[in-house]
Amino acid sequence: MKISWFSCLLLLLVLSSSSWSTLADNHQEFIQCLSHSNQTYYTPNNSSFSSIIQFSIQNLRFNTTETPKPLVIVTPVSESEVQRVILCAKKTAMHVRVRSAGHDYEGLSYVSEVSFVIVDLINLRTINVDVNDKSAWVEAGSTIGELYYRIAEKSKTLGFPAGVCPTVGVGGHFSGGGYGTMMRKYGLSADNIVDARLVDATGRILDRASMGEDLFWAIRGGGGNTFGLVLSWKIKLLDVPEKVTVFTLDKTLEQNLTKLIHKWQNVAPRFHEDLFIRIIIRRVDSSDQGGNNKQTIVASFNSLFFGGIDRLLPIMQENFPELGLRREDCIEMSWIESIMYFAGFPTDGPLDVLLSRVQLSTRYFKAKSDYVYQPIPEGGLEGIWRFFFEDEAQSSYMILTPYGGRMDEILPSDIPFPHRAGNLYKIQHLVYWDEEGEEVAERHISWIRRLYSYMAPFVSMFPRAAYVNYRDLDIGMNNKKGYTSYMQAKVWGMKYFKNNFDRLVHVKTKVDPSNFFWNEQSIPSLTS
Repeated sequence: MKISWFSCLLLLLVLSSSSWSTLADNHQEFIQCLSHSNQTYYTPNNSSFSSIIQFSIQNLRFNTTETPKPLVIVTPVSESEVQRVILCAKKTAMHVRVRSAGHDYEGLSYVSEVSFVIVDLINLRTINVDVNDKSAWVEAGSTIGELYYRIAEKSKTLGFPAGVCPTVGVGGHFSGGGYGTMMRKYGLSADNIVDARLVDATGRILDRASMGEDLFWAIRGGGGNTFGLVLSWKIKLLDVPEKVTVFTLDKTLEQNLTKLIHKWQNVAPRFHEDLFIRIIIRRVDSSDQGGNNKQTIVASFNSLFFGGIDRLLPIMQENFPELGLRREDCIEMSWIESIMYFAGFPTDGPLDVLLSRVQLSTRYFKAKSDYVYQPIPEGGLEGIWRFFFEDEAQSSYMILTPYGGRMDEILPSDIPFPHRAGNLYKIQHLVYWDEEGEEVAERHISWIRRLYSYMAPFVSMFPRAAYVNYRDLDIGMNNKKGYTSYMQAKVWGMKYFKNNFDRLVHVKTKVDPSNFFWNEQSIPSLTS
């Protein structure tokens, strides 16, 4: 039987109308369900809807008129309200995205191709520090800046290993591992989590004892918005000296930058665990001796040392004399002042700047990550510099973070984060731009993809490893419409989690068989 084009069009319109009708019904049912608990929520009809969603967007790529918007934003103020949101979403078949502070590199905490609601945890920010027990309970909507501030309120000799950007939310940061300048001394944020509270896919509120060790293992590094909605974390606070030392030394191509980085690759992962030196590489404008403008590459050797200058200098002289570190390059300060230093704030300024959730600047950007097992030869490094002289690299960065120390001592299977012994350092590739438009975005994204391809012979292989908190959909993703297959997910899952991927799938299948918590790079359930 032949079917006319008109009949096909009519059928398509009927199906589309039915789909939109079902969506509208689900949407209204979800709101009605929420209304029984007097929760605060926002729809596109609210005048403050746009400001609420934009407040925590950190990447302008996902703040355009074409970016899919949620049907509802819910801002719960208690565990029971979060629980109600999950139960209502489950009942009405609404897809949920969870936002702690909006730093997901691909916007997955607040963007979805499937109609969705956002659970924004901005009001869940209570932090209780117990100095005697050397622990703290931290609600998942808190930022790491707020956590650092609350620790410093209570103690000058306790700290916690997390990131250098104070506006990052602990919800996502801890879920993907979380690292910072203390990683060689104490490992990751997730290595120092001792308990958690979450709402699972059935709406139950669980702690470590009631969720079981498999689920507790999975949420510490297995990626956010996958196994449940974490409400709060209990973390172990760690000893820091009364005085630490910091320094930042800039070296250019004309100052033997290539040879210094080549040497750094060999020594930085083998330094004493008290010493952390990362490298931030970028292109800058400079002047030659004749006053003529030119471009060069600069590498900032950016360091935290757990001790004083008198102890640091002999270590550097013995292991890395080529850097030329001098006493006058070093500054002694408290641990919390070092947090200010790495965040780019004046170290003698008020600490309450750490409480601000407002990013100093938001730009368009794309990021990628790599792990390095063998030193990149000088010729390979010189090839990288050629990319940095291209037009699209005007605001590009390569950040090299050394491993070794405590990171070598923790087994790859202790938590889902597998990147341990054998890694010399991690690379974060970043490119920023400020102009609007798809053509501009494509040029910059193409640039970082070409750099990433160039790096392939010099970094980890089989799989080419990546860091889940530096989300990159280029390495693979699930079906955008909600279905997740094991083989599809394994493409990207092995890169993030290596041999831990299958265990994560097993846990997901057990705790969320219907794949209620889903995103473009969430662990799949085998029964969904």
